[in-house]
Amino acid sequence: MTLSADLWEQSLWHATAEEPSPGSDAPLDATVLVIGGGFSGLSTALHLAERGVAVTLVEAKQIGFGASGRNGGQVIPGLKLDPSEMRARWGEAEGSRLAAFAGAAADRVFDLIDRHDIACGATRNGWIQGAHSALALKAVHARAKEWEAEGAPVEFYGAGSMAEATGTAAYVGGWRDLRAGLVNPLSYARGLARAARAAGVTIVTGSPVRAVRRSGQGWALDLDGESISGKTAVLATNAYDTALMPKLARSILPVQSTMLATEPLPGHIAGTILPQGACCSETRKLAFYYRMTPDGRFAIGGRGATGAEHSQALQDALEGGMRRMFPQLADVRVEHAWSGHLALTMDHLPHLHEPEPGLWTVAAYNGRGVAMATAMGAALAERIAEGTPLPLPETPIRPIAWHAVRGPVMDIGVRYYWMKDKLGFPS
Repeated sequence: MTLSADLWEQSLWHATAEEPSPGSDAPLDATVLVIGGGFSGLSTALHLAERGVAVTLVEAKQIGFGASGRNGGQVIPGLKLDPSEMRARWGEAEGSRLAAFAGAAADRVFDLIDRHDIACGATRNGWIQGAHSALALKAVHARAKEWEAEGAPVEFYGAGSMAEATGTAAYVGGWRDLRAGLVNPLSYARGLARAARAAGVTIVTGSPVRAVRRSGQGWALDLDGESISGKTAVLATNAYDTALMPKLARSILPVQSTMLATEPLPGHIAGTILPQGACCSETRKLAFYYRMTPDGRFAIGGRGATGAEHSQALQDALEGGMRRMFPQLADVRVEHAWSGHLALTMDHLPHLHEPEPGLWTVAAYNGRGVAMATAMGAALAERIAEGTPLPLPETPIRPIAWHAVRGPVMDIGVRYYWMKDKLGFPS
């Protein structure tokens, strides 16, 4: 049995990270205690420290061990909701504020990379969304028009221009959002940790938090053999914890994604795939997402298992799909394969909660974690330090009624979405 969590060091990002692992400091009391060394926790800690707040961040494993170090490195602005849906849900003023915040999420990432000189292979050549049917194409062109109206630079593709932009004839068209880009996500996480430490954050790694408990007017974290205290605590563990706040864990759906990376491609092959340097994902619910890397590899991700174990069968299916979509990769060797968990919500939105005064949680980016987790961490830091209103309303924790049987329910859901994808419905 191979656990998905154990494949972290098998990833391409681990093998090619330019930023070194930050190591560990001794635990210290602080004004704010952050649990989790992924993008959410690191961004929260960094932006608090830049405001003069004393912060200790505690990570059970290593910086970027969870979804932050395992994802495709696609820096995509926006939420799963389009601007018109945001305004319909929250009203013109609040919906517009959220649309502006979400639309600028990728800017936040690349600004941090530039400001802190993070070595993460960053490029900014856009994100392409490929439509697998005429229905899906209509939906994505409507989405592109909405973001164009918000001031975003976009391009519209038909079948021919889409094939030229991607290197595959798998789509009937699509669009390109030029605000987006690419990073080595593990290097980016490590660079955020380096910047946070330089700003004064205490970073503790390899130290699981065993409990979060009220202590006087603040909060205490119980580590193995010691305790640290602070005025405020932030739980930013996303899909990688079920014990510290079980009610929160029952409100999100942890799902696995599998990734592959090939050997470096010969130049005549590499030049045929995503020649503009963009990344791509699909309108299918059970979608592929893919990119080229700075050293000329093709990296692709897709559905993984619904449990903790890595699925070799789904890895093989992903490889088969890669070779079908891109016949030019028929004889190319796969050098890296790994998987990890991300968090989904039923409303397709990130969730911010303050279940008790001074205790915050932030989780679930539904596949948009690089940009949105960075931006949400910054927004939460502003809220904690200055009382600034959050761009996305804080909500009560609402556990999913069928969470205890999520495995079989999600398997049924996979079959349902597979059928919708086959019939051409957009996600």
